[in-house]
Amino acid sequence: MKEVALCFLNLFIFIFGWVLLPVLETTFCNVSLKNPLILASGILGLNKNNLLRAQRGGAGAVTIKSVSLEERSGHETPNIAFFEAGMLNAFGYCNPGIEEALKEFSDLSCFEVPVIASCTASNASDFAKLVEALDKLDFAAIELPLSCPHTPGHGLLVGQGTPEATKEIVEACRKKTKKPLLVKINASLPGIAEIALAAEKAGANAITCSNTLGPGMVIDINSTKPVLAFKVGGVSGHAIRPIVVRSVYDLYERIKIPIIGLGGISRGEHVIELLMAGASCVGIGTAIALRGHNVFEKCCNEMLGWMKKHGYKSIEELIGLAHE
Repeated sequence: MKEVALCFLNLFIFIFGWVLLPVLETTFCNVSLKNPLILASGILGLNKNNLLRAQRGGAGAVTIKSVSLEERSGHETPNIAFFEAGMLNAFGYCNPGIEEALKEFSDLSCFEVPVIASCTASNASDFAKLVEALDKLDFAAIELPLSCPHTPGHGLLVGQGTPEATKEIVEACRKKTKKPLLVKINASLPGIAEIALAAEKAGANAITCSNTLGPGMVIDINSTKPVLAFKVGGVSGHAIRPIVVRSVYDLYERIKIPIIGLGGISRGEHVIELLMAGASCVGIGTAIALRGHNVFEKCCNEMLGWMKKHGYKSIEELIGLAHE
């Protein structure tokens, strides 16, 4: 009888302990995610095979590289430069164009996590055409990057970093899809809250903050020339995290729609910091180069350890906690 009783006790402890473990599952824009970590656009996103590497690495959702109406060759190499606190990139939105993208992503049945589309254009009409095309595929949402610090004809350089232009673009795209629209804005923009509010009023379902900051430059003192062929590039990595945290914090107090925090995230503690600032999900990009394709799994394990230690049971308990 003692053996039977001990067996039941051990079973009770196992079940009770399992129930008390923190969970990372969450819902974002009515889409279920196994964890709040999203592969950022521009990283591994040109084809399904690369996106599957992020899925195997533990990502809760993945985002394709932004596509344009026509093929873009992007900037010449070198287009990546690392420095002590991060990375510069000047890819120039290189992609095969919408027609090839529609072929590549026509069948998403191989994915076990949501796949988010991303598209880029220089005016509202072209954004709307891209959204209309992407709407036909089984994407969970569509992201609109409305700023880019290193590509002529895109983003800030054509005035998309304004409430007026943001409203025009989002309204045009909203007419073309019922899928969630994620508007990606830059944390270094003046009046970022007004831009986010304009996107919200125009029909955006969420805000992604932030695109890379800058532009920045790194010079090779031996050759006496900028390292990047394009000379300047968008800044990502550890250096921009405090700016992103502040921007997400400010946005959380001004808008009602959820936020994807993105910029300088490489550890579970960084994810928790952004959640406390007000993000509902967190994007990861540059950290893949620092910690490998399974950085998502590593961050999830670090989050679970921290949450268990401090008595938190769910992601929802952490969102906006720094505001209380």
